[in-house]
Amino acid sequence: MRLLLIDGNYYVYRSFFAIRELSNSRGEPTNAIYGFVKTVRRMLKDLSPDLAAVLWDEGLPKRRTELQPEYKATRTEMPVEMRPQIAFIRDIAPLLGIASIGVPDTEADDLIAAYAVAARARGDAVVIATNDKDLFQLVDEKCHVYSTNKTDLAAPTDTFALLGADKVREKWGVPPGQIGEVLALIGDSVDNIPGVDGIGPKTAATLLAEHGNLDALLANLDAVKSERTREKLRAALAQIAQNREMVRLDDDLPLPVPLDNLGIAPRYNELITALETCEFKGLLAEVKAEAAKQQPAVIVAAPPAAPVRPAQGELF
Repeated sequence: MRLLLIDGNYYVYRSFFAIRELSNSRGEPTNAIYGFVKTVRRMLKDLSPDLAAVLWDEGLPKRRTELQPEYKATRTEMPVEMRPQIAFIRDIAPLLGIASIGVPDTEADDLIAAYAVAARARGDAVVIATNDKDLFQLVDEKCHVYSTNKTDLAAPTDTFALLGADKVREKWGVPPGQIGEVLALIGDSVDNIPGVDGIGPKTAATLLAEHGNLDALLANLDAVKSERTREKLRAALAQIAQNREMVRLDDDLPLPVPLDNLGIAPRYNELITALETCEFKGLLAEVKAEAAKQQPAVIVAAPPAAPVRPAQGELF
């Protein structure tokens, strides 16, 4: 069995900023919807998963905000044009045939980790669609990260890559299990987690390689070659311990939807109706043709007028 776990918020934001000035005849923005639906349909084609779910952020866990009250405080507000689209996308995901899951006061990262751990425990293969560095901690022989970034493709003709442990080590200089240790040292500016002054990813990876792991490094700071680095680490011991807890994934959360309930079953009639409100002529034609093959009884209406052509960035 192959389980696909999609980082919903990442792909909504990616779609919103990659496609510009797309709306229906009523002036309602549809750029994020278009990009998200196209992207998820492409994933399903590329990966042919048996099970799938989109996971969503629904607030911040109390344990992280108690540790660092300013956690994610520097993030900008969601663009006004995106707000109605993300609500629409969360509703349309089940029509694409995949579960749409969020839990109050829980981040998508933790839900993804919990599902990945549960699936691996029973022998399933897992693919995570994300660009979130925290989730690279989960990569192993049974869990890969789906990427369409050009820098990750093995050949110019490839359209996607499944990143494994070797690719993670190439990117970070450490195996997946030590990504959290790197983040404990360098912090995460995106999430407003402060790191040790002057220590970046390369220095962190070098220190961990020289000492074996973070515990060994911190237990023997006198062995750190650079006096300046040694003193910076010593001054930041409390921050490092706090960061380590901040980036730890809550992979033991109860699953809000059982794994066996994540089967893929598109609801074509409802999906076509939803897409008609967006007026995606080409996408509608694709879905209707697919529906006709799967469900010959589906009544396919004439396509609406073509919407504004999207100015497409690096989405596909």
